[in-house]
Amino acid sequence: MNDETDLYLTSLREKQSEWVEKLEAYAKDNHVPIMEPLGIDFLMQIIRMKKPGKILEIGTAIGYSALQMVTAYPSTQVITIERDQTRYKEALNNIEQYSNTNTIEVMFGDALEVSDKVEAKGPFDVLFIDAAKGQYTRFFDLYTPFLKDDAVIISDNVLFKGLVAKNNGDNKRQSRIVEKIRNYNEWLVNHPDYNTTILPIGDGIAITLKK
Repeated sequence: MNDETDLYLTSLREKQSEWVEKLEAYAKDNHVPIMEPLGIDFLMQIIRMKKPGKILEIGTAIGYSALQMVTAYPSTQVITIERDQTRYKEALNNIEQYSNTNTIEVMFGDALEVSDKVEAKGPFDVLFIDAAKGQYTRFFDLYTPFLKDDAVIISDNVLFKGLVAKNNGDNKRQSRIVEKIRNYNEWLVNHPDYNTTILPIGDGIAITLKK
């Protein structure tokens, strides 16, 4: 999506709630990675369409996307995992402050190490992956067995600032991330058991369904 189209679509967004604006401003000021505006709008629309009973999110950060998903469909339950202790505490505080329900549970730990605890809380209707980019394939393999057959799998940041299409980063670290995301995208679209579409919305979103 070019800049002009992005700006135009962003201008059409509904005015956001005060709590949304506060969290977005906090994330910007403190360099917290959250979904881009058009990306979160798209995610919320998927949630409205799917009406999931249970959502599993890999990567809580400050709780922004979990709160938005519950806003989109208040009857859902969200299990979300965060390994950074500071972010975990911020998420708990934000969820307590901005959620009127007890439908979001934040689990502290590395998503690669807490799968046993997560399995007991499934099965899930939606899996949302938005954590360490180099681990997306492992997250996918580890947690898809806990999903219902008709579940939707959503992977964020799969175009990574447009650098994935260029196949190059601005520095060595970015280039390594780009390579890992490209490998994940190619693995995902060629997976024999799933159908995947990658959309140039936000920072790039992959939508995956089981065949």
